[in-house]
Amino acid sequence: MKKEEVQARIEEIGIVPAVRLSSAEDARFATEAVSHGGIPIVEITMTVPGAIEVISELAKHSPELILGAGTLFDTETAKRCLDAGATFLTSPGLDLGLVEFAHKQNVVVLAGALTPTEVTMAWKAGSDFVKVFPCSQVGGDTYIKALKRPFPQVRLIAAGGVNQKTAANFILAGASAIGVGGELIPREAIEMRQADRIHELARRFVGFVKSARVRLAGVKKNH
Repeated sequence: MKKEEVQARIEEIGIVPAVRLSSAEDARFATEAVSHGGIPIVEITMTVPGAIEVISELAKHSPELILGAGTLFDTETAKRCLDAGATFLTSPGLDLGLVEFAHKQNVVVLAGALTPTEVTMAWKAGSDFVKVFPCSQVGGDTYIKALKRPFPQVRLIAAGGVNQKTAANFILAGASAIGVGGELIPREAIEMRQADRIHELARRFVGFVKSARVRLAGVKKNH
């Protein structure tokens, strides 16, 4: 999938599920459940045992998935993830080396950032999206709203502590997408193999994003 397509799909769906689980099998199960619930995007974090093999397997068996590699700290690992079939890269903090590497490889990158200085640096370096992490701990949607004023052109992804109550608020505040982990993929649902529960949560989050965007469109129309 081309870089432009990956970027467009992330923007369109507006949710980046972070799969951060304790086994490769759990990660595969979670990915399948989330995509069946209507979110064909996952970020497999490098904290998953055998993460690169998981990416490779998913890339072979589910070519329609937008597969990301997360919690990256060096370009060597990033390269291995791309070779395995990842189509976007993301880091928890600002790593300009990773942004530069993604640029050279012509792949989508979601640079982590928290402060206005880091957002500026990430955007100037050419990050396709800037993942504001950990968002909820520094004011949540009000923080995103504050950042959007000086950075209207920056595609922000709100991540860290996003839940069912706050998901729509982040979109209304100006986030292009939300990054969701445990609230979408509860550990208990994984342990008990409750695929239906994850399907339902995925559908809910998709609904939150859609309804918030409809409200935003209505507000713009009236102005």
